[in-house]
Amino acid sequence: MAEKSITRNQRVSSVKVELSRELRKGMTEAENVFWDMVRDRRMFGLKFRRQQIIDGFIVDFYCDSLGLCIEIDGGVHDTDKQQEYDRLRSEALELRKLKIMRFRNEEVLNDIDSVKAMIFELM
Repeated sequence: MAEKSITRNQRVSSVKVELSRELRKGMTEAENVFWDMVRDRRMFGLKFRRQQIIDGFIVDFYCDSLGLCIEIDGGVHDTDKQQEYDRLRSEALELRKLKIMRFRNEEVLNDIDSVKAMIFELM
């Protein structure tokens, strides 16, 4: 599949770059499990990036060839404030014609095969 190159030629603040690096160093258990599944094109030959900056937002995982953002959500995403932010962020990313898939930590940790199957359906 051809890459969309949506992440190239962005103006990104040094603060966001540093935050992205810190998030990569401090990934949650569920993010580590997902990364282990997709890194080095292990899943369907797709290239995923972790903690990718897109239009000033940092998405947990991004696959350019599918135009797919993957978010792995823990309990912090249960608050009204965070849910509103997530909704607005998803709308902004969807304006770029990106798809967003959200998975709960528990889904990734307890049923990774279902997560993999849902991503496969997008291919």
